[in-house]
Amino acid sequence: MTNTVYLITGASRGIGRGLVEKFLARPNITVIAAVRDPAGASSQSLQSLSKGESSHLITVKVESTSPTDPEAAMETLINKHGIDHLDVVIANACISEDFSTVHEVPIPVLRKHIEVNGFGPIYLYQAIYPLLKKSEKPTFVGIGSPLGSIGGMEQRPYSCAAYGPSKAILHWIVRKIHFENEEFVSFIADPGFPQTDMGNAGAKAVGLEKAFQTVEESVSGIVKAIDEGTRESVGAQLRIWDGSQFPW
Repeated sequence: MTNTVYLITGASRGIGRGLVEKFLARPNITVIAAVRDPAGASSQSLQSLSKGESSHLITVKVESTSPTDPEAAMETLINKHGIDHLDVVIANACISEDFSTVHEVPIPVLRKHIEVNGFGPIYLYQAIYPLLKKSEKPTFVGIGSPLGSIGGMEQRPYSCAAYGPSKAILHWIVRKIHFENEEFVSFIADPGFPQTDMGNAGAKAVGLEKAFQTVEESVSGIVKAIDEGTRESVGAQLRIWDGSQFPW
């Protein structure tokens, strides 16, 4: 059986870790966990996750604000680990640290969110593009959010003047990738409001006890979209974890 290769950023915790765990448990899989600090405890603990038969995990350093980390990671994967293609790349790493309205959002905070959530996936995509094109079914997934939607903004009336625009950049890039590459499956996956550190912090910021979905629910929905999705069924769409579609 052909080995399927996944690369996931922000892989040491939250949704990223859940995705690593889900894919790594399958047989004949290589999961590349891209993390900010490979030596950190949360990154090191990934090695203890259960592995399917003939599956293995590779950890590489990718810090989202670094223009050079993704390229260096690709060189390591090719030269040290013999990776000659990537099948599925999931741009998951992001930040959500501010809940300001437009008239009060600090510009340095907005700039930081755009650097991580907007520029980071572009740095990643440009570096992985040659290996992704070698897949029989190249799949590029951005972990996005309805908070970055323009057409459906009124359905998520939360203050997010830093996070929302940064996700709108990601959405545009991922959708454009679909139209620029006829063989790609490229779409945005929304994890909902998962009970991660980031999700629960956001919930408390708007007066809730905790976020709505378990990590398992969110991750399972994303994995289902990746496994079953085709260019025709999910391409260029903003897909919610429950299988529904959200307006751009």
